[in-house]
Amino acid sequence: MDRNRAILIIDDDAVNRILLSQIFEDSYEILEAGDGEEGRAVLRERRGDIAAILLDYMMPRLDGLGFLRTEAGLAADIPVFLITAEDDVELVRAAYGMGVMDVIQKPVVPFIVRRRIESVIELFEGRRRLSRTVDRQAEKIIALSRGMIEALTSAIEFRSLESGDHVRRIHDITLFMLEETSFGDGLASGEKEQIALASIMHDVGKIAIPDAILKKPGRLSEEEFEIMKGHTVQGAHLLESIPQFRELEAYAHARDIALHHHERWDGRGYPEGLKGDGISVPSQIVALADVYDALQSRRCYKDAFSRQEAVDMIVGGKCGAFNPALLDAFLKVEDGLYAIFETGGKQ
Repeated sequence: MDRNRAILIIDDDAVNRILLSQIFEDSYEILEAGDGEEGRAVLRERRGDIAAILLDYMMPRLDGLGFLRTEAGLAADIPVFLITAEDDVELVRAAYGMGVMDVIQKPVVPFIVRRRIESVIELFEGRRRLSRTVDRQAEKIIALSRGMIEALTSAIEFRSLESGDHVRRIHDITLFMLEETSFGDGLASGEKEQIALASIMHDVGKIAIPDAILKKPGRLSEEEFEIMKGHTVQGAHLLESIPQFRELEAYAHARDIALHHHERWDGRGYPEGLKGDGISVPSQIVALADVYDALQSRRCYKDAFSRQEAVDMIVGGKCGAFNPALLDAFLKVEDGLYAIFETGGKQ
């Protein structure tokens, strides 16, 4: 039996159930219930198989409208047809208000009932097919967009002689902080993932920095450092200039993070000198994640620090000034963060 190829008939009159069954039994599996309560039980067990519901109005225990009230939102997924002998405009109004597709008067005319109901079933099935197609296309577009983002950021990491694992770890550390600390409170899981995706674009502006500065093994001069600091503004401008990026859900977070991940809690960061809560939570978290990962990674200009050295430097303020509450949260979950660092990221 194909999915969505059953019809549920809810009617306390056995004769009525037989008459309605005979109309559809050559094409559909017939499910029966003697009242609204029995109908709810069948629905719980077979919901995914049901193409339509034929619902009597007058029934003991739970009548047709009572059934609809207890199954709020049902009619948006499965077409419901109210079968009644009542000639009451208010009843019809109430039924339509609850999402009923059609009200069929008794006594039923078989060929008319079949035509009306099958037309609606075809409409619902067509809508499901279209929705599945759209969802698959959306998933492909999202996957392609994410792949392009990761390819771009990995290329930038490679150009600066850093491992592409860095951006994957930044993603995972950012997501972990949002999921495991209070800094993610109030955010839906989807938004947390969007922020994590945005985090991998934090250094996208480095594409505009000359190789002589980007790959310099020693300490940068004051003039060179000013140029390097420009990667934040360049990153924001780059993201603004790509229309396809502006259409992504992660865009606003990505631009904010690219521009502000070098701001400091004490206001001595760059490029805008933001201070305290003037720095967004995503930018605060990515700044901490970036420093935590960079300290424990070997770079062309330094050796890797140990885990404890990295933690001590961050907490001691040697790598910038961070929100004290964020540092407290960081220390509580650092075991989990180090596990991410050790494995190179979960992706």
